[in-house]
Amino acid sequence: MQNQIEETESTEIMEKSQIKKQSLTYLFFKRLTDSVLSLLALIGFSPVFLGVWIANRFGDNKGPLFFKQTRIGKNGKPFKMYKFRSMIVNADEILHSNIELYEKYVENNYKLEPDEDPRITKLGRWLRRTSIDEIPQFINILKGDMSIVGPRPVVKEELKEYGDRVDKFLSVKPGAMGLWQASGRSNIGYPERCDLELSYVDHASYWYDVKIMFKNIISIFKNTGAY
Repeated sequence: MQNQIEETESTEIMEKSQIKKQSLTYLFFKRLTDSVLSLLALIGFSPVFLGVWIANRFGDNKGPLFFKQTRIGKNGKPFKMYKFRSMIVNADEILHSNIELYEKYVENNYKLEPDEDPRITKLGRWLRRTSIDEIPQFINILKGDMSIVGPRPVVKEELKEYGDRVDKFLSVKPGAMGLWQASGRSNIGYPERCDLELSYVDHASYWYDVKIMFKNIISIFKNTGAY
């Protein structure tokens, strides 16, 4: 029994020692870039905010402009992530109250196909298909909850998918754009998604971030894995 405990502790120490430490210079320029680009994006996309607000205000499914969901950030710190609301009001409560639907959601890598998800509105389907629903995350980036590039922030239930590598996953700030999204997004499920996200942690650098950002932009225009 004692040997098993020692082996477990040894494995945990080894996992933590393998986490790449990011340089202060890289973190400084990453944060500077995040702040400048997110501010410019929020100004540039202000007409989109107005348009979506009008559609929500006078459309069939009236409700708040934003959908706010608790995600897990760097070092396990929870935060509210913003999206344009693409679902009916109280969508999370509806999902968890329907046992069959929730089980299917978990089995399908924490998502449902748009055509079978009763929570998504007509406007929401378009917002998701075009990735416009993600624009409010620039608010999170400006606040410092997220970065432009990084592993996709997950809900608490998803952390178990990372197993004993969860500390590595949580060692960096989550991002609006990442290697997983650039590689296929919703078309790639667990455990392959874990490998992609953790590969970013191992290879993160300023120019690698730039490369991933442009790959994400290309994926957005191609609608790759967006739903």
